[in-house]
Amino acid sequence: MGLLLFVYPFVVKDAFWQNVAVLALVSASAAAAWNLLGGITGQVSFGHSIFYGTGAYTTGYLLVRYGLSPWVGMAAGCLVAVALGIVIGFPVFRLRSHYFSIATIAMQQVIFIIVVNNKALGAATGIELPLREASLANLQFSTRDLLPYHLIALALLGVSSLAIWLFMQGKAGAYVKAIRDDEDVARAMGVPVRRYKLYALALSAAITSLAGSYYGMYSLFIDPNVVLSLNLSIAIVLVGVLGGAGSLWGPLVGAWVLQVIQEETRVRLSGAGNALDLVIYGLLVMLIAVVEPAGLIGIGRRLARRLPVRRRAVQR
Repeated sequence: MGLLLFVYPFVVKDAFWQNVAVLALVSASAAAAWNLLGGITGQVSFGHSIFYGTGAYTTGYLLVRYGLSPWVGMAAGCLVAVALGIVIGFPVFRLRSHYFSIATIAMQQVIFIIVVNNKALGAATGIELPLREASLANLQFSTRDLLPYHLIALALLGVSSLAIWLFMQGKAGAYVKAIRDDEDVARAMGVPVRRYKLYALALSAAITSLAGSYYGMYSLFIDPNVVLSLNLSIAIVLVGVLGGAGSLWGPLVGAWVLQVIQEETRVRLSGAGNALDLVIYGLLVMLIAVVEPAGLIGIGRRLARRLPVRRRAVQR
């Protein structure tokens, strides 16, 4: 899979599909981060645009106001997102199930209102990032060649996936799975439930922030109605669920499907189909859930198990 993603921009030269690939990789990073909290830990959040927007705004603000490197902004965005996640996590982790999900929506709306009324952050207009010399240090390249953007987005997804994988290999991974399966039993067995929920949220927030920072540098415009919207939070959840909540490759598969739907509806309807992509995607999620609750990855695994059986039947 990694090799296919690496060679993709060398084979596919069409700018439209190269753009789809970059956006899908960024979306996959955000969905992988959500998957750690929602799919693996069992805490279904609808507020991840908070951390996505935090990364974008921190990077953009430090670049415009102080001229700091976007790499510094990305690191700062991670720290701010983790701190914000911990502050939010302490009260909302007292809640469970749909009450927790509703609380994350409320938090998202509060942050959104604060930002769109803050003139230092561009209020409802957002922040336009300046064009600078094309270089890796400035994280800006020629718009006629999206190869560098693709490779950096792929590296971001790789680092994010590795961080999540390492998290899951240790004691923390076993604890968060126990919390997902039965929180009361996990607590009775001595698992410090809230602490490990916060650990999962902190890592999830950091990765989501990186995705938001990179998206901001790629688009060169930070619009609160994009990077901090409830629609974005829902899209991140849908990507994780459709691809396969709890699986490592699920977010990547789901991100490709959503991004293709999103770009196709935008181009074919010339922007008239506002949020139509989410409607189509939601219907697709419901359809997949009926067939296979484990998402597209689950369907793929089921088909893979059946293929050897069919081959043996043909040979007989």
